[in-house]
Amino acid sequence: MSISRVPERIPTALSVRGIHHEYESVSGTVRALRGVDLEVRAGEFVAIMGPSGSGKTTLLNCAAGLQRASAGEVLLGEHRIAALDETRLARLRRRELGFVFQSFNLLPALSVVDNVELPVRLDGRRVDRRRTVDLLGRVGLAERADRRPDQLSGGQRQRVAIARALVTDPRIVFADEPTGALDLRSAKDVLDLLRGLADRGQTIIMVTHDPVAASFSDRVLFLADGRIVSQLDRPDALTVAATMAELVETVEVAASAEEVR
Repeated sequence: MSISRVPERIPTALSVRGIHHEYESVSGTVRALRGVDLEVRAGEFVAIMGPSGSGKTTLLNCAAGLQRASAGEVLLGEHRIAALDETRLARLRRRELGFVFQSFNLLPALSVVDNVELPVRLDGRRVDRRRTVDLLGRVGLAERADRRPDQLSGGQRQRVAIARALVTDPRIVFADEPTGALDLRSAKDVLDLLRGLADRGQTIIMVTHDPVAASFSDRVLFLADGRIVSQLDRPDALTVAATMAELVETVEVAASAEEVR
């Protein structure tokens, strides 16, 4: 008699429970997030999309502890963000999270290898040069370790930023429009790299406006007016584009109706 095994449950890397976020602007109170619930499994690649002003970057920032949500709960693994003071939150971001931004955020006076190792040095830890060289090899830049950022193409600089995000072996990599400033070929290289990282078990959460970029993910979440309104599993670029077009049209119709009132 054979005994069936219960499938091992994939651990949760990020749990967002009913978060709201509000801030004041010149035109009054802005409700950027309105009760968002989200779970991301370890090793999952999730893309976040939505019209301008939908709350996607705010969601990314709250999930990463860069902003504190006005209400609700964010758990990064076993860490409850609201329970951490600023010192412990900063330590968590340095040691367990990686960040990749559209603007690269590399220091121009430092070499590629020194830019990659910067998070470790800022944390007061000893760098492992062999690990750094290995990371640069994984992103295809081992031969450019001694170059300065201004000696690299945009795609190469973004790959340096990805290596820097990985140097602390983070629980999650957060990427905000990582291909927004790149040409098509460089963007594909970066997306292939992110997809390969996810295939090896790295958790990635990416905000993007590009349906092609979103198609590299495992799941796409669509936001509108501060809420997750739909999602696509195993997305393709055409379906993502059609979903976005329909969502934008719905938002525009709702805005027009509100103006008429």
